[in-house]
Amino acid sequence: MYEHITQSDLSELLKLQGQPYLSLYMPMARSFPDQEQNPVRYRNLLRKLRDQVENGSANADPALLEPFDALLHEDELWRSPRDGLAVIGGSDVFKVFSLHQPVDELVRVDQQPCLKPLMRISQSGGAYQVLCVTRDAVRLFQGDQNVLEEVELHPDVPRNLEQALGEELTAKDQSGNPHGFSRAADRTSGSARHEAGGGGKQDEIDIDRERYFRAIDKAIVEHHARSGLPLILAALPRNQAAYRAVSHHPTLLDEGIAQDPGLMDAAGLREEAATIITRRHNASLDSALERYGVAQGQKLASNDIGEIGEAVFAGRVSLLLVESGRDIPGTVDMQSGAVQLDGEPDGEMATGADVLDQLIPRAVQNGAEVVMLPQGLVPGSSGAAAVFRF
Repeated sequence: MYEHITQSDLSELLKLQGQPYLSLYMPMARSFPDQEQNPVRYRNLLRKLRDQVENGSANADPALLEPFDALLHEDELWRSPRDGLAVIGGSDVFKVFSLHQPVDELVRVDQQPCLKPLMRISQSGGAYQVLCVTRDAVRLFQGDQNVLEEVELHPDVPRNLEQALGEELTAKDQSGNPHGFSRAADRTSGSARHEAGGGGKQDEIDIDRERYFRAIDKAIVEHHARSGLPLILAALPRNQAAYRAVSHHPTLLDEGIAQDPGLMDAAGLREEAATIITRRHNASLDSALERYGVAQGQKLASNDIGEIGEAVFAGRVSLLLVESGRDIPGTVDMQSGAVQLDGEPDGEMATGADVLDQLIPRAVQNGAEVVMLPQGLVPGSSGAAAVFRF
């Protein structure tokens, strides 16, 4: 019931529009005795959410609060350590997300869920999987910056080389690398191949490795790739490229942990994986800002929220940069994309309505990439910036 946010989850939530949705975010304490205050904080936020519903925000039906109320009696939710909680509810959805990063307190009733905090966490690369492969063991872990836990493998995933190949496995007493995986695979000369045991039996052992990797990859893709999380391969250096050469895993990263995972505990794996994920996230932010800078020189960029709104709805935006934690109170015309900020002379007050929450789903639907940036990195002061296609 309590899920980690994935790209697949976000894709489904971004489709939700046109009816009342309730959003609640809160930070949580992980340790006793502060942990005892988590349900108290939730109850206080729920009271604020109820006030918005009863005051007529987005014409929400009070019945939408019932599953939110029920969470107060979920002991597992309040006993489990986590850094934050996100609850999204509507007539057609109720999702509870366990967050590995803290979030600010927020309750909102609007015509679409508030998703900016979830997008920030998802894009920060916090959650990932680690696939550990040796001849004698296959293990899968899932975690984030704070914790890494082993995942129970589906029965179809081979646990080791012998199980994967059975009677087709080359006999151990044949010449070649005694571990079954040729060191000659990284050599190119004929003499090197001869030194490793010849081109015949050693080739058979190398083929064993390829079959083994194919069997692992096929089963992992079929049974453990649906989360959409980045996958980091932990394997000896000579096996990193060999595995990728046969892999069809959609989120397998180019960079892996090039060590023997059999000699690493969960803490060591988490430390290495977190470094890879953080480096990957920072590179993506740098790339997005560089794209904006280039487009600005070509007069194909803007940080004017009014211009961005109309461009989003016209399908002109290829990249939308959004300041994390920023709200822009106002409404967006769902036909033209015209932005009416709260407080303007002719504008209606839109209690709880946020311009960015309204623009992000349409931008994604029209093929734009949306990138959440830390405060101070978005060009200009509006809280958003965009690169235009034309």
